[in-house]
Amino acid sequence: MLLSKALLAAARRPALRAAVVRTPATRAVVDRFVPGESLDDAVAAVRALSAQGVAVTLDHLGEDVTDRAQAVRSRDAYLALLDALAPLALGPAAEVSVKLSAFGQALPDGGHDVALELVRPVAEAATAAGTTVTLDMEDHRTVDSTLAVLTDLRKEHPGTGAVLQAMLHRTEEDAKALAVAGSRVRLVKGAYDEPDTVAYRRKKDVDAAYARCLELLMAGPGYPMVGSHDPAIITRAHELAAQHSRAADSWEVQMLYGIRPDEQRRLAAAGTTVRAYVPYGADWYGYFMRRLAERPANVTFFLRSLVTRS
Repeated sequence: MLLSKALLAAARRPALRAAVVRTPATRAVVDRFVPGESLDDAVAAVRALSAQGVAVTLDHLGEDVTDRAQAVRSRDAYLALLDALAPLALGPAAEVSVKLSAFGQALPDGGHDVALELVRPVAEAATAAGTTVTLDMEDHRTVDSTLAVLTDLRKEHPGTGAVLQAMLHRTEEDAKALAVAGSRVRLVKGAYDEPDTVAYRRKKDVDAAYARCLELLMAGPGYPMVGSHDPAIITRAHELAAQHSRAADSWEVQMLYGIRPDEQRRLAAAGTTVRAYVPYGADWYGYFMRRLAERPANVTFFLRSLVTRS
């Protein structure tokens, strides 16, 4: 827990960011989680995963933008991404995930409205391409704004999805509210350093909260997206799907690019809808640090690379 907290704090330290980004050995580790920095890299990853029967959700990396110009660049990157995906004709098998902080959500002057304004054309482009958008969830201070944007977008783009983080105390009530027809919800444990006033801190409490929220979503008429690499959770999701007579195309498992790829392919071959979360872009530092914080094995892998390759 202390290591995870330190890594999550490091994700927001510019000086450490510069040092890590400049370290040559870092690239070898980052490549495990991020297929590349360019749009071409992202499209190549989509082609490869699609050939393996794995769907994708693409995240153009970037968050916590500090001015409107940066937010506009985020919008334009997603519009270019959706334009590049169109010739692949994958439809909903290739969707996009957006962090509203990359669209100006945290700007001091009307950040919520700026984010809604800039993400709307991305939702429109996704709909035109026959796919959709999922709104990633960030720290607890963004939840109300993100869910409000979701409500607004779903009026014209009902397939717009959202992410809920089981570690937050409020999430069980949010899951009840979103377990409705047409709703798409990705349930994750959460990867932000949250205070114990708003979040569960012990692993067993987070796991229990995830189980409760998963049951709510799988029992409802919406489309649950089980964001987990945990075999026990994935087994439980299959049990709940059978218990509630869910068709195979009424829910899915989502895993991060580069994590348990063999299992992703195995599940897909066995008939489970599997979607890989594929991040790309130059601004990979924050994402990378959260992946290290999630699993001690990732830190060991990183440190070994520093020793052997730097």
